[in-house]
Amino acid sequence: MISERDVKHIAKLARLGLTSTELEKFQKELSSILSYIEKLKEVDISRAEIVSHSVKVGNVTREDVARDKKEKIENKIIELMPETKGRYLKVKPIFQV
Repeated sequence: MISERDVKHIAKLARLGLTSTELEKFQKELSSILSYIEKLKEVDISRAEIVSHSVKVGNVTREDVARDKKEKIENKIIELMPETKGRYLKVKPIFQV
């Protein structure tokens, strides 16, 4: 069973202000949780298969390939800009000196 001192320490770490009633309640609840964990430790899992996910899932990826459409879109944007310098777009400055 977890002690009252331990519960006070946990409450202090969590920055919780507990009343004496809450302290007693949490002492019982935390003790119950810890005793359940002890029961789980007794279960034989030597023959259990290790899984990381309940459903077998694989990553779906595609090859990273440049598309021809990108160059056409870039050329159209450059044509529509009022001012350009080479393939760069000229924009108004945002900082004034």
